[in-house]
Amino acid sequence: MNSHQLKLDESYLLFQNWWKSTELSSYEKCVLNNEIITFNQQLFRLKEKIIRIGVYGKTGVGKSSISNKILQENFFQTGILNGSSQSAYSKEFDLKNNFINSVELFDYPGFDICNPNKSNEELQHLRILDLILFATSGDLNRQELDKVLWLIKQGKHIIIIINKIDTWGREEIKIIKENIRKKLPINCKIPIITYSIKDNDLCDKNKIYNYLNITLNRIGYSLIIYNTYQLANNLAHNIKEKRLIKRKQKAQTLIGKFATLKASTVAINPLILIDIAGSASLDTILINELSKVYGLKMKSKSAISLLKSLSFNNIFLGITQIGINSSFNLIKKMSLILAPFTSGLSLMPYGPVAIAQAAIALHTTKIIGKLAAKEILESSMINNLEPFKNIQQIIYKEPEILCSSKFFINSQKFKRDYSIFIP
Repeated sequence: MNSHQLKLDESYLLFQNWWKSTELSSYEKCVLNNEIITFNQQLFRLKEKIIRIGVYGKTGVGKSSISNKILQENFFQTGILNGSSQSAYSKEFDLKNNFINSVELFDYPGFDICNPNKSNEELQHLRILDLILFATSGDLNRQELDKVLWLIKQGKHIIIIINKIDTWGREEIKIIKENIRKKLPINCKIPIITYSIKDNDLCDKNKIYNYLNITLNRIGYSLIIYNTYQLANNLAHNIKEKRLIKRKQKAQTLIGKFATLKASTVAINPLILIDIAGSASLDTILINELSKVYGLKMKSKSAISLLKSLSFNNIFLGITQIGINSSFNLIKKMSLILAPFTSGLSLMPYGPVAIAQAAIALHTTKIIGKLAAKEILESSMINNLEPFKNIQQIIYKEPEILCSSKFFINSQKFKRDYSIFIP
């Protein structure tokens, strides 16, 4: 068994075990049905070594002709008029003497004639692709560049094909390649190859097929692993979000109960040290209970260290709360001490002070609850639904897909906004 097969088997078991250990409610299965089906189909292709490739670009660049050359048969419709393909079609074919068993090839219509209402459908189609062949007929124009940059941001692995090079000389082709590379992000090593469907001395008619066959034999397994990782990662985040929405209301109720409890405790207690200790204990318990509500495991921080972090980073919860409570507690203690000498008149400020302290405790507990919930959501794991570290290591060892994988993995740190789930 070669190293490619070992990595493929290891990755398949990791994905399979994760999915088997993920328990979904009926609600989650219903709302995520399409994504679940897509992931399971990808898992099957991972096991069977079937790769999905799409030929993508604007109208009239010869996408269908390129697809037919890859298939080595005239399956996809071509014509004199631009935009012969009006919808995506696919054809599966076998690869001989290749680690990858077969290829499912998709020929897409020009993105510049696609119905704007089908943009989400287009996105879903592109997400299932392990490799995208982006076809152009020269230097990238603004519309093409925007699409390429968008695909890079999505973490897709791309090969740019400059088609119809029979209209250019060798030096002009060299300049076009250099211009395209300058437009791409720094350190983004996207392969750029040239091709022409016409027979000429600049291009071998089997160039794309041979190039693709060699590339898939070398890194095809990594491309399938990587795209399975992408789909699993997106599914995991969507499961997480659905659960957080359901649990937001429960978290709000819990914070309200603790706020009321702390307010009543502070109001009747005249001793500041007991106030502070009691409040800290309640806040620590609140953080622990919040983590249980969300079904989250806190990674490196305990509830106590999290509370310290929140207190140090929030002036109102730190210095201001202690200062105000100190002043109020002093008034309360003086009222109690002077009560025998004033026939109880000194107790008159006791009630308003206690009410004010209770209001402050109520407000600060709600703030701590929200900050704690935000911290837990951003730094914790939910039932092992986070990205697979072992899979990432396999991906990082493949220099040819390192660029696209880094873009995707790094984008995950910024694209998920959990503010809507904060109670």
